Amino acid sequence: MSTALQVTLLGTGTSQGVPVIGCKCDVCCSSDPRDRRTRTSAYIRHGETCLLIDIGPDFRHQMLANQLDNVHAILLTHEHNDHTMGLDDIRPVNFLHKREMPLFGSPGALAEMRSRFAYAFDEEYKYPGKPSVKPVDIGPEPFSFQGIDITPIPADHGGMPVYGYRIGRFAYLTDAKVIPDSSKALLQDLDVLVLNALRHEPHPTHLHLKEAVALCDELKPRRAWFTHISHSMGLHAEVEETLPDEIHLGYDNLIIDIGS
Repeated sequence: MSTALQVTLLGTGTSQGVPVIGCKCDVCCSSDPRDRRTRTSAYIRHGETCLLIDIGPDFRHQMLANQLDNVHAILLTHEHNDHTMGLDDIRPVNFLHKREMPLFGSPGALAEMRSRFAYAFDEEYKYPGKPSVKPVDIGPEPFSFQGIDITPIPADHGGMPVYGYRIGRFAYLTDAKVIPDSSKALLQDLDVLVLNALRHEPHPTHLHLKEAVALCDELKPRRAWFTHISHSMGLHAEVEETLPDEIHLGYDNLIIDIGS
């Protein structure tokens, strides 16, 4: 892969988003736009090809906020609602570009999608307003899409298998708690790593801040941004000041350019 990547963090929040409904904490009441977080997702440009990692319930808003109108394929990390429930909103992309949407994911994740969005996968249901999707089962083996080499990165989300993805010298891994050594081997020599870091306190299914920083120290990417951030993390500006120079808190609509 020789073409540069541009990555937009469409959303960097947890399943409830930030602010959380009814919460009056400093983060949820903050006027700093970096403290307003929609559900976690990323948008990747590689030449003329646009990839989406996860399609959560804020997908429509995220696309409009970033003036985006094209997606060539969706890569699912796993099947939790905050990463999947925007699938119906892929319809305008179907209609505008007159093509079905490849949906890459593990067999387990795609089985859940077929259950939750049965109408979209039912070939006998001919309603013209439904999403047009093409499920593509993937395992841990690397695969290619429109000339882009993509490597799934297996991880554990509190007993649930999840995938991160590596494209060139960029990798994205969210909702992980345990990353096996075999996956760490796939995360070497990175220019940019986007990694989940939920909060300061330990959590049974997500990396917390200390664990995420330690993993970056071990993997040594040139730059790292954290995502899937809870309001419990604290104010963006205050936490950012405590991090090493090469590590940052991500925020919604952040654009990261990665050289070829």
